[in-house]
Amino acid sequence: MLPSATLPDWSWSDMDVAVPRPSVRLPGISMAGFRQRVPAYGKIAMVAHPSVTLLLDLSEGEGPVYDVHGRHQRGSVAVGLLPGELRAAGWSRVECLQIRLEPAVAAAALGATSELSGVVVPLEDLWGRAAGHAEERLRAAVSWDERFAIAAEVLARRLGDRPTADREVTYAWRRTLTSRGRVRVDGLADAVGWSRKRLWSRFRSQLGITPKRAARLVRFDHAAHLLAAGHAAADVAAEAGYVDQSHLHREVRAFTGLTPPAVAAAPWLAIDDVAWPGSVPTRLVGSR
Repeated sequence: MLPSATLPDWSWSDMDVAVPRPSVRLPGISMAGFRQRVPAYGKIAMVAHPSVTLLLDLSEGEGPVYDVHGRHQRGSVAVGLLPGELRAAGWSRVECLQIRLEPAVAAAALGATSELSGVVVPLEDLWGRAAGHAEERLRAAVSWDERFAIAAEVLARRLGDRPTADREVTYAWRRTLTSRGRVRVDGLADAVGWSRKRLWSRFRSQLGITPKRAARLVRFDHAAHLLAAGHAAADVAAEAGYVDQSHLHREVRAFTGLTPPAVAAAPWLAIDDVAWPGSVPTRLVGSR
């Protein structure tokens, strides 16, 4: 039996969450399965995250619809970094496999990371017929355990020996993550032995985002989860390294189109500690 949890009631659904066993996990890739237990309709804000996200629609009948600045996508999609104001809605019992890819891994698995920044595209546009074949296998699976194994197999096959990002770019990205976005581009360039200009160019061409923008995204992600954990905006601003609460407000608005209180209440964030255990900050440094 896979670990699962029932989330608190939302305004539009009840959701069960499943996570994979350690044996099927791949480096730079994380997965979670979602099943809406009651038919419902609603719309939730999807909060920007420092990963390229695949949302594989496994629903029977009408699945979710994704709204990006008034443009709609249905079915299985790839969500690039910095999608902006993104919302999901749908009728019926939605089932979805969500896969988060580190940008360097996504460059190999999708082959178009730099073209995905700021957009949501049908997975079929990236994988062709292979996207439909993967969906068919996943729908036919009898358990989430089997689905995770199939997804890992598909991704491992696509990765193969394909090159990911440069070692220096991968290092700079992971340093940005571990520092929670509080890192300077000059320092990253010095650490990898490149000029600032070269790091900026290679990072952007391979990951679809500049180093400075990546740091802002990672810092925002840290702040958003602290807000969702119930911490006051002023405390979160100080913890995440913003100049003041107004600076935090501007960054939250820039990444989501929402206010800090709206982000704190976003259902999309409320599921993270269940779907991605161990990866979600919930406490301020020094808090008990």
